[in-house]
Amino acid sequence: MQGESSRAGIPTVFIRLSGCNLRCDYCDTKYAWEPGEQISLDEVLEKAESYGCKLVEITGGEPLAQPFTPELCEKLLFRGFTVMVETNGTIDISILPQKTVKILDMKCPASNESGKFLYGNLKHLSKNDELKFVVCSKEDFDWAIQEIEKNDLLSICPVNISPVAGLVDYSTAARWILESGKELRLNLQLHKIIWGDKRGV
Repeated sequence: MQGESSRAGIPTVFIRLSGCNLRCDYCDTKYAWEPGEQISLDEVLEKAESYGCKLVEITGGEPLAQPFTPELCEKLLFRGFTVMVETNGTIDISILPQKTVKILDMKCPASNESGKFLYGNLKHLSKNDELKFVVCSKEDFDWAIQEIEKNDLLSICPVNISPVAGLVDYSTAARWILESGKELRLNLQLHKIIWGDKRGV
């Protein structure tokens, strides 16, 4: 079940790739930093098709750290899948097929990985794509608002505000959004609300 983005609540096939070029303090998938099981693209495609579900998200880790990710997207798109790629935006996204739905996570200061985002990636986004800010505090939220205004992000694509579970109360994050007066989306991790914060969810 897709837990985040504007497609939250929709059945989704997840392809999680290992390896990441960042080490965010709040990362909830640190196991993906380590090498994973090596399988062929054909095996990945066969497994994805076995679910009978036409929405796929490629995530990580950092999926663009894997050189075969664009080819995987092409093959999935050819088979009629809607393909989403969630990336931290530190690697050039122009390598992805145009029809790929791109979700870029702009790292806030509390991640301790802020400042590594490639702003040139913004020109490769369309209204079908999305941006995400994971916020650990009001300071993170205020920083996100500054980035949104400075780069006119709301004119590019939808923007999600994702409060870190256990650090920011959901009602508090909702209030910040309402007080900002901006058309932002509160992006809760639906999968954790349903099944809890555990690996494989």
